[in-house]
Amino acid sequence: MSGNLSIAWSPFVPWWVLGLLAALVLLPVAYALLRGARGALLRGLFALVLLLALANPAAVVEKRDPLPDVALVVVDQSASERIPPRPEQRNAAFLMLNRELSKLPDTEVRVIDAGEHALAADQADRGDPGTRLFGALRQALADISRERVAAVFLISDGQIHDVPEHMADLAIDAPVHLLLTGRDQEIDRRLVLEQVPSFGIVGKKQSLTLKVVDRPGSDARTAHLTISRNGEPPRSLEVPVGKSTPVEFELDRRGPTVLELQVDPLKGELTEVNNRAAVVVNGVRDRLRVLLVSGEPHPGERAWRNILKSDPSVDLVHFTILRPPEKQDGTPINELSLIAFPTRELFELKLDEFDLVIFDRYRRRGVLPTLYLDNVASYVENGGALLEASGPSFASPLSLARTPLGRILPAPPTGKVLEGGFKPRVTDLGHRHPVTAALEGAGIPGGKGPSWGRWFRQLDVDVEAPHAQVLMTGADGKPLLILDRVGKGRVAELASDHLWLWARGYDGGGPQAELVRRIAHWLMKEPDLEEEDLRARIDGQQLLIRRQSLSADPPPAITVTDPEGETQSVTLDASVPGVATARIPITEGGLYRVSDGTRTALAAAGALNPKEYEDPRASAEPTAAIREESGGGLVRLADTPQVALRKVAPGRDRHGRGWLGVLSHGAYLVTGVERAPLLPALAGLALALGGLLLAWRREGR
Repeated sequence: MSGNLSIAWSPFVPWWVLGLLAALVLLPVAYALLRGARGALLRGLFALVLLLALANPAAVVEKRDPLPDVALVVVDQSASERIPPRPEQRNAAFLMLNRELSKLPDTEVRVIDAGEHALAADQADRGDPGTRLFGALRQALADISRERVAAVFLISDGQIHDVPEHMADLAIDAPVHLLLTGRDQEIDRRLVLEQVPSFGIVGKKQSLTLKVVDRPGSDARTAHLTISRNGEPPRSLEVPVGKSTPVEFELDRRGPTVLELQVDPLKGELTEVNNRAAVVVNGVRDRLRVLLVSGEPHPGERAWRNILKSDPSVDLVHFTILRPPEKQDGTPINELSLIAFPTRELFELKLDEFDLVIFDRYRRRGVLPTLYLDNVASYVENGGALLEASGPSFASPLSLARTPLGRILPAPPTGKVLEGGFKPRVTDLGHRHPVTAALEGAGIPGGKGPSWGRWFRQLDVDVEAPHAQVLMTGADGKPLLILDRVGKGRVAELASDHLWLWARGYDGGGPQAELVRRIAHWLMKEPDLEEEDLRARIDGQQLLIRRQSLSADPPPAITVTDPEGETQSVTLDASVPGVATARIPITEGGLYRVSDGTRTALAAAGALNPKEYEDPRASAEPTAAIREESGGGLVRLADTPQVALRKVAPGRDRHGRGWLGVLSHGAYLVTGVERAPLLPALAGLALALGGLLLAWRREGR
């Protein structure tokens, strides 16, 4: 503890009054001195003592505790600092700084670990922050007196993305020194995505633009590139180095599609992390084209039409075939409101343009030749979709099952029509299948039955397709809703024409619209309705895993690979029929890969192509301006692993050859104040009276 002496004034009267009194008293004294009057000097001393007493001077002694100067050591913990030999250099430099700073008197060391950002809950909505050392420095300065900051030491590869333009932004007067990790003449190859669409039409060719950049330039003219979609086997191509190159791809599903791209590394390059890139493209369907072919009019025909027309994404083409084109009647031409059925155009020329074909109570009428029905069967086998909604004619000799369509229908009729009330029931398989799982009113597997309304007619069918899936049963437990895959396409068979009763609300109604929507979208290969599927997505700081399966066996363990390549095994919770889920916490941004051994799913957290790896080479350039303004120095740890530290005065050089400076501010904390009057009232009065008596005596002689 030390003291500091100063004089404080606390006048009994305002300063202007004191000045006025001084003028009134001292001016006559000065005049008397000039005239040589006897006693003038003593009168002046009397006046000065009186004025001094009115000014009330006091001696003030401050008790001060010296405060140590603060040296801030900012340690870069970002991902690029994990590149060898940077971790070893960083750790050695940190120990060296601690050792040297401990030798300096009155110096406090504060360490700031920065650059390693945990994944925030809103990471998906924010831009990539990169390495932000100065943001962490500002937070540390919040509880430090700025006058005490003596030096800032940055242990980093220099790739810092929040360097302030001027020292005034930090509001400190201290040198900013950089201890640079990394090697000289580092080389690196980077895959740059220059232009990527955010969305694309499913089934249409899309294009992205990329460039392979070598730093510094290499002799390579081309590079080997692989591109993978949603974890599928990759395709390869050669791309030129240093030139923008368009690459085509195709989206096969609605929703997010993750594209992974990777280019072969350079020999001896710094890191292969930025040889990879990933991008998420959202697939959107063009308007779905549905062909609805109705036969005999019935109440359910309008129900089909209303459901399909209510979906804005569906472009419906509906024809009702009432008679063969060669049949004649006596209706005048100008009164006809029907058009001839364009059979050749729809079933030969433009059939492949439709995403789904629906036959609603249609039977052979001689309108569609066998060749056209064979075209429909081939259309399904090549990737199309067919829904057959059966009426009584399906059990007759005019059934579509007796045409070339019979080879793709999973359940041909037995010839029986079952009449009588029944409630459709979801099978155990149906409770696991996304088309019928969790339908409103479906009941509980092995427990409470369905609460929806009854139907009154069903076609008896015999399921012959080996892989057909019976999701609902009807009268006497007979198959009611059957799904099957045929070649590349899909087929659904509904063995009743009473679905419309649910739409009318009869007997309580039922989820008609939802069931039809699910059937139609499953037929058109909607990813959300796949019965065997693995999904992963990011929810805040958690990775959500969802596995859909028809198997009743316990789900296998899931392998999760994080962006750094580390793996962990995750056990799923199969509490819901057909669905097993898990949630695991995540801390890093990037691409997560989830696999059950058969399927692979990808999920993107935060930035897929982090700014951290745009140029991972060590460089002092980003901090050059701030170091020059602050007087800070640069130490390349690859060449100079040891450096001396000195305490320097604020006006002196702050770095030199082989040494870095730490300012000596001499800050202190006042712990107490002692005050003593220099001219107590009685002493002042005695001096004034004494001076007055001396003046009177001298003048009296």
